[in-house]
Amino acid sequence: QVQLVESGGGLVQAGGSLRLSCEASGGIFRIISMGWFRQAPGEERELVAAVNSGGGIDYGESVKGRFTISRDNTKNTASLQMNTLKPEDSGVYFCNAYLYTDNRAWGIYWGRGTQVTVSS
Repeated sequence: QVQLVESGGGLVQAGGSLRLSCEASGGIFRIISMGWFRQAPGEERELVAAVNSGGGIDYGESVKGRFTISRDNTKNTASLQMNTLKPEDSGVYFCNAYLYTDNRAWGIYWGRGTQVTVSS
């Protein structure tokens, strides 16, 4: 059973930093990409950052230059370093992975999310 577990959320003042981590486990053959999405109350879920197995990276426009995603393919983990945080960065951050399971089934998996709150 594939699981994605996030950690590292919390409360921080504007201008501060947080680091989120995500670990994928359970019957994984190969992870194609891992990423982070966020959702604020009343808003749609949006891409924050994603990295594929070849190292290609996408960032949401609002986080470019402030956030950095990294991935350890050997450990099935991804991290998101968030600097110069703004109140509008607040929301629930979800880890996401596109992967093949051990039985070669393709799927998109999500973690349960971790809350990030940036106070002004």
